[in-house]
Amino acid sequence: MTTADAALRMILPVAGWSPGRAADAAFTGGTDPVLPTPFRIGAAGAATVAAAALAAAALWEARTGRRQQVNVDLRQAAASLRSGTYMKLGDGELPHRRNAIMGCYPTKDGRWSYLHCNFPNHRAAALGVLGVAEDREAVARAVTRWNAADLEEAIIAAKGAGGMVRSQAEWSSHPQAIAIASLPLLEIVRVGDSPPEPLPGGDRPLSGIRVVDITRVLAGPTGARTLAEHGAEVMKITAAHLPNLGYQEWDTGHGKLSAQLDLRQPASLDTLRSLIRQADVFSQGYRPGSLAQRGLSLDALTALRPGLVYVSLSAFGHAGPWAERRGFDTVVQTVSGITTRQAEAVAGNSVGPQFYPVSAIDYCTGYLMAFGAMVALERRAREGGSWLVRISLAQVGKWLVDLGEVPVASLAGVPEEFDADERARWSMTSKTPNGLLRHLRPVAQMSETPPRWARPSVPLGHHPPVWPERGTVL
Repeated sequence: MTTADAALRMILPVAGWSPGRAADAAFTGGTDPVLPTPFRIGAAGAATVAAAALAAAALWEARTGRRQQVNVDLRQAAASLRSGTYMKLGDGELPHRRNAIMGCYPTKDGRWSYLHCNFPNHRAAALGVLGVAEDREAVARAVTRWNAADLEEAIIAAKGAGGMVRSQAEWSSHPQAIAIASLPLLEIVRVGDSPPEPLPGGDRPLSGIRVVDITRVLAGPTGARTLAEHGAEVMKITAAHLPNLGYQEWDTGHGKLSAQLDLRQPASLDTLRSLIRQADVFSQGYRPGSLAQRGLSLDALTALRPGLVYVSLSAFGHAGPWAERRGFDTVVQTVSGITTRQAEAVAGNSVGPQFYPVSAIDYCTGYLMAFGAMVALERRAREGGSWLVRISLAQVGKWLVDLGEVPVASLAGVPEEFDADERARWSMTSKTPNGLLRHLRPVAQMSETPPRWARPSVPLGHHPPVWPERGTVL
């Protein structure tokens, strides 16, 4: 059994499936390491892609009575964990560099502190706490006047994002890590009663299924993108005042409608509720409890739309002292010891903690969100009910670490990039309103329902917040 097989068999019990279901998935493309990291990112990516594809296959079997085979190339799956870097719009690559202030800095007490500064609001929070202008040298000097733990709390209190760099041993005894250890990888829970809903007609696993996606950045949007590649009608909702990194929107926008609603406005909230009332899945990535004040809590929306599948993503889970703390893939890497271990195993280009070379937690979380949503939809078709799918970046980070490491000696000479022929083979071109977009294609291969996106990525707000007639492609 390969590590990818073993990783997949760790996922399937969450759905109540026997390990034997893994026999419908085959893995090619070798084993880790595929990039210079001790973490088994290839196995993690391949297993989560396969899990989502198997859930789509289960929906197809519910429609037709026919099973199908899933195939996943491990190297291609690993590449998908940084798919945002493999795009060209027109004649040029889409810029994906991080903000110059973002990064790890040594602190007064001989430790390191990570500042997450890609978004303007988080950058402003960090600079406000430090009392300096947007200049990396000034930030570095200011950080040396803080103890790492104190700076971590100050930035969080200022509504910023970041954290103290910890070792894996330190994290394992932290109250939040202990809380996460008590949780499964993800939860798929029936939370209300409603009649069974037969799957709508169509020639794809998710034909006729509507998804409202209000998530941001990578994990949540990747989950909704994955639902779109299996035939769901996905409407991405954002707002003009919310910051975004443009290349990420092109990366995660495949297959989606994109509309804008300012949820600070009652009329926009009413429009959103109307969309949800006509939908099957609602996906959100706000901190636990933060949507209740807008009437978008689990209880409110399952009362509005009985039978809804409510997908909930957070940074650190719904239990423990950090349950309401904001965070990102890089923050979870930092506080949980991943960046410390990466630096120990692989010599980086700079001194200090190092991030692994992909966004494994983000993308794997997205694939698992799609897996959970599809499992819940299949259960709804059989037994009815409203469903909660709940997951966090930190839970997936723990699972990634629990997969174990490759021997450090095996990392010698591992290339930092996939070769050009591979990238070309894994890529496709879509015609967008802004020109031709070159990007990675869906990873999973399925014998009866090959994943594909019916729509190209579009600029944010390109569509009105109105569902088209089912089966219509705009």
